[in-house]
Amino acid sequence: MYPVTDRFLARLAESHTPVTQVQLFLTTGQVIDLEHTGGSVTVDRSNAIRRTCSVTVADPALIPRTPSDQLATYGARLRIARGVEYGDGSQELVPLGVFRLDSVEGDVSEGPATLQGKGLEAVVADDKLTEPYSATGTVVGAVTALIQRSIPTADVVSLIVDTPIGSRVFDIEADPWAGAQEIAAAAGAEVYANADGTFIIATLPDLTTATPVWAIEAAEGGVYISGNRAMSSDNVFNGVLARGENTSDSVAPVSYLATDDDPNSPTYWDGPYGRRPMFYSSSTLITVNACTQAANLKLAAAKAPNASGDISSLPNPALEPGDVLRVMHEDGTRELHQVASFSVPLEPGGNFPISTISAKEDA
Repeated sequence: MYPVTDRFLARLAESHTPVTQVQLFLTTGQVIDLEHTGGSVTVDRSNAIRRTCSVTVADPALIPRTPSDQLATYGARLRIARGVEYGDGSQELVPLGVFRLDSVEGDVSEGPATLQGKGLEAVVADDKLTEPYSATGTVVGAVTALIQRSIPTADVVSLIVDTPIGSRVFDIEADPWAGAQEIAAAAGAEVYANADGTFIIATLPDLTTATPVWAIEAAEGGVYISGNRAMSSDNVFNGVLARGENTSDSVAPVSYLATDDDPNSPTYWDGPYGRRPMFYSSSTLITVNACTQAANLKLAAAKAPNASGDISSLPNPALEPGDVLRVMHEDGTRELHQVASFSVPLEPGGNFPISTISAKEDA
């Protein structure tokens, strides 16, 4: 969860006035505070580009009409935040993301105008390779190089133990953002742009050991609105075989099979669910340890859909995908959930839907 004060979390459950801020950074260097009437920021861990936004502005003057308007708009960025007022003249804002402005549309006479944006991962993804590209060295170094190839000023923060990789040549037309994700997987890690627009290389927190960051309780003073629990076997795998072979580096083939080894899990490898493996290979994997980390990372996602939840609560803009939540339903049952996606409204009120993975009974 994005760092906030205890006062902030307590305020979310109280009657309060939410505060939202949308800033438009034009290519001319001008910064405009946008008076907006609505919109939302959607955050989804399953998408290559985690954060997207839609902002509604009453003033149609933002709709580009001349070549100079278009020049100022193409390449512009949005910075969005939401927070609370404390009633004493102070407020606390939490960033929701930095976005590349992708479209502006609306009625040129009466408005409103709708602005759509994508997280900074899109800048890297759209900068397709125009010549073969060789990634070598370590996970952090190779991922950083791919990101800063497209955004030279990008901040890249690693929260992992760096790992050597085998050389990997990406062909012309390849997606460099997909390449960065492939390389990060060699360390069992993910790479994404966070709410500040900083690129993060990190592992997904373990639901069984991570400390819950927020409680959603159906009790007096709680933020719970409703909740659903589901299980599905669609596209659910309980084993991942990760393989690496790198003839250019003269590295012998290596592999590791990660399986769901929890006898109490509905997708237990040796249980009634049966064995349903999936396969992953990359020339970046040059050790059994790298295969192990990649296989475990892929397995966490592959088996997650078997247990899921949809929670609706009062909005908490500080949440991040991977955060562990403690949920208490109206019947008193308690569960731990891991955040997969959510949508933060940019107007007062409204529900805050949170989709979760790996819901687990809280003992």
